[in-house]
Amino acid sequence: MNRRGFLAGLGGAVAWPLAPRAQQPAMPGVRRIGVLIGTVEADLESRARVVAFEQGLGALGWSVGRTVLIDYRFGSADPALTQKYAAELVGTAPDVILANSPLVLRALHQQTSTIPIVFALVVDPVGEGFIKSLAQPGGNITGFTSFEYPLSAKWLELLMEIAPGVRHVAAINHSQNVTGAGYLRALESAASAAGVELVATHARDLAEMEQAIEAVARQPRGGLIVLPSPLGLVNREMIVKLAARHRLPAMYPFRYYVASGGLISYGVDTAEVFRRSASYIDRILKGEKPAALAVQQPTKFDLVMNLRAAKAIGLTVAPSLLARADEVIE
Repeated sequence: MNRRGFLAGLGGAVAWPLAPRAQQPAMPGVRRIGVLIGTVEADLESRARVVAFEQGLGALGWSVGRTVLIDYRFGSADPALTQKYAAELVGTAPDVILANSPLVLRALHQQTSTIPIVFALVVDPVGEGFIKSLAQPGGNITGFTSFEYPLSAKWLELLMEIAPGVRHVAAINHSQNVTGAGYLRALESAASAAGVELVATHARDLAEMEQAIEAVARQPRGGLIVLPSPLGLVNREMIVKLAARHRLPAMYPFRYYVASGGLISYGVDTAEVFRRSASYIDRILKGEKPAALAVQQPTKFDLVMNLRAAKAIGLTVAPSLLARADEVIE
């Protein structure tokens, strides 16, 4: 699907805002889905995920409001709010829940071991104890992963390719993001092999992210890698502006950072993961058990670059790198 065309068409796809939708009375034959997303409700990325999910359901024959009711909640990268909404959704006794992000899945996992849960964009469901294995999840949880930890070495490789002079790199992780440790192990190994000094920061909030960016900006030939987290997502515009202000080449895990003015990203199409998640929701609503549905891993990663951002910090992107890009924002 053309990503730009998809985003341009969001306005007419569903009514907005979507959440929280008022609790609707159950009707005979109508199924109920709970959805807890880790982002801010009004964010365009949140909208893209919801639209893609509902389009996925529609393609499988479900009609929102007619054959299925959906209760949405948005955690806004806030652990307390996420816990509250997890309890609320479980309390509505839905037929199945769609969960986005490790923070969200952890909150729901603490609330129920019986309601089926399908996750989207979770990195290490086995390591975090949500499932037994990718092939045989067991229990009430299955879904779709976003990355494997070794991919973070590719982020460093691409950062050094677009900005060959980089020698000091700050890797910023949200302190609530326990999967950050896995990314950092792979990054440390790659940085050592490349002769790059890597400094890891586990930021509790935007202010600590800003401090980390300012610290690396004081280093000669500094660069930045932002690890995946809901905190980074909801604050992406400020993070991108800070990197630009300090003329720091920065690598991001998702396209939405680059769409907000960031330099380069390499990762999955988040909306497409939500669209695909509808297939497991459909199968569970039709009687299959999460325990028997193998966790699916991504097979395609998109390289996206912003030439305006490159020009603003004095970078000239090599033609060989441009030729490999899936999308170039000019």
